[in-house]
Amino acid sequence: MSQAAIGIIGGSGLYKMDALKDVEEVAIDTPFGKPSDAIILGTIDGTRVAFLARHGRNHHLTPSELPFRANIYAMKSLGVQYLISASAVGSLKEEAKPLDMVVPDQFIDRTKNRVSTFFGDGIVAHIGFGDPVCHNLATVLADAVASLNLTDSTLHRGGTYVCMEGPAFSTKAESHLYRSWGATIIGMTNLPEAKLAREAEIAYATLALVTDYDCWHPDHDSVTVDLVIANLQRNAVNAQKVIQETVRRLTENPPTSDAHSALKYAILTPLDKISATTKEKLNLLLQKYL
Repeated sequence: MSQAAIGIIGGSGLYKMDALKDVEEVAIDTPFGKPSDAIILGTIDGTRVAFLARHGRNHHLTPSELPFRANIYAMKSLGVQYLISASAVGSLKEEAKPLDMVVPDQFIDRTKNRVSTFFGDGIVAHIGFGDPVCHNLATVLADAVASLNLTDSTLHRGGTYVCMEGPAFSTKAESHLYRSWGATIIGMTNLPEAKLAREAEIAYATLALVTDYDCWHPDHDSVTVDLVIANLQRNAVNAQKVIQETVRRLTENPPTSDAHSALKYAILTPLDKISATTKEKLNLLLQKYL
């Protein structure tokens, strides 16, 4: 199977990458089931990348239904070391306008129904997650956005992403609560990905594409699907430019990442006490420590 050091997860509106050449579709089965869709392997300017439509190409999976573990495990099985997550978000701050881009550095977890770890079944691991985004990868991503001088989009470096359960959008009370916490944006998908990517020792960063002002803003209509879709389509064009430039920069100068050794001191269970079944299931993650 082909390998790719760079993975891209495309969120709402970004179901394919027009820049991909020499494309092949790979159907991967994992110990955690099938990913959201076949993974598309292709080249961007000569660099091999793996692309996955987070909700499936026909957007048939709700945020709560996403097979997060299968998605990250599949990326790991392809050799992915750097994972860029393009995601539609609502804005919780006046200055982060629709069509702007945010590269957040923090998350708040408001999900209820997500499995966000590969561990359990006889093995315990506690990853460090104080800084949930790979700083060096996020810097490359933000620098790529800045270099493009996108006329309809302002870049915001850093900020906090609230990850809610969904699929309904926030109530106004919730929206005002998250604003009082100082959060910048709100979405439904990225925190489980970030946790699992860290456990899989993959550097992870989010390219958050603002579609709306959630429902807190008095001068803007509450978020509606048609408003979101119109902005998604405009965002998707910009996102593809950003991803192409990010891939170019990562290829020229791949950054170091603490994520690449995240499990080194995280596993509490003695490896010789883990069952053969669990060891086999997690071999992809554990093999360098066994």
